[in-house]
Amino acid sequence: MTVLVTGGSGLVGSHTIEALRKSGVPVRALVRPGSEPVVQSLGAEVVTGDVADGESWRRATAGGVTGIVHAAATVGPGAPEPAYAVNVRGTRLAVETARAAGAHLVHVSSVSVYSGSADYRPVVERRTEETPFEPIDPADHYGRSKRESEQVIREAAETGALGAGVTVIRPDVIYGERDRLFVPRVYRSIRARILPLVGPGTNHLPCVYAGNVASAIVAALQCARAGFRAYNVTRDAGGPLTVREFMQAFADAAGVRIRVLRLPVSLARWMLMIWSGPRLARAALSFMTGEDPYVTDRIERELEWRPAVDTRTAIVRTVRWLMGNEKPG
Repeated sequence: MTVLVTGGSGLVGSHTIEALRKSGVPVRALVRPGSEPVVQSLGAEVVTGDVADGESWRRATAGGVTGIVHAAATVGPGAPEPAYAVNVRGTRLAVETARAAGAHLVHVSSVSVYSGSADYRPVVERRTEETPFEPIDPADHYGRSKRESEQVIREAAETGALGAGVTVIRPDVIYGERDRLFVPRVYRSIRARILPLVGPGTNHLPCVYAGNVASAIVAALQCARAGFRAYNVTRDAGGPLTVREFMQAFADAAGVRIRVLRLPVSLARWMLMIWSGPRLARAALSFMTGEDPYVTDRIERELEWRPAVDTRTAIVRTVRWLMGNEKPG
């Protein structure tokens, strides 16, 4: 019954451990040195190692596992070497390990596989799991490495190498407790008491709570089937919040009054280009002004998954954890 989770001290991995332990499932976690206390506090057995090292995988599955959740990943901009070492080589080893163990593999991917990390548009769209992949910017190493990882998995599944099957989960931008990327940036902006708002702020941020992603992973393990199946996991319970509502919810949770500073899109584009360069500016502006086009019809229909936590509740939990543990600025 044991499930192996990689990236157990990270955002998705830690929430997955919590969800599995709450369901009474024994969990073993493959984590980097120094991350052991976090994972142990969540109730998982710890194996220290590297997801890009085959021997670490062999030690992590000694004694047998029935499922593998591969949540470890290098996220965000940076040099290509770490992204491909962790995201692609780590996935190849996850496939090999799942095949050897006869375990169902759940791979945490990303909606960036569709067209990269900067393809959110102001218009409302419906992108399903059948939406064709489009070219990805060569400099978008994260998006390209996640797509290559999925190709590795799909090829293994189609050749019958993964007899127990594989499920791919494609979240949008993830937030929640133990997030050290997106949430701290939002919190710093809120603490400054001035919220730069690009455009009217009536669009909806493409974000999903980590706890809801974890519940989708648990559903995938419980409904394991042969072959390859991918699912978008891109929404919280209830209706989505606008950008302005999302930021106001953060401010309310933090007990901070904020003043909104409206920025024209053209000015924001110019400022972001100076600050971060053309490619990252394009991605940031797309995220801040676009709508979330990825729908969750398939996973709701096939796995009967529904997100349990609404965005406002998730934000309160996230801010409470951040203020109690990170003590930022």
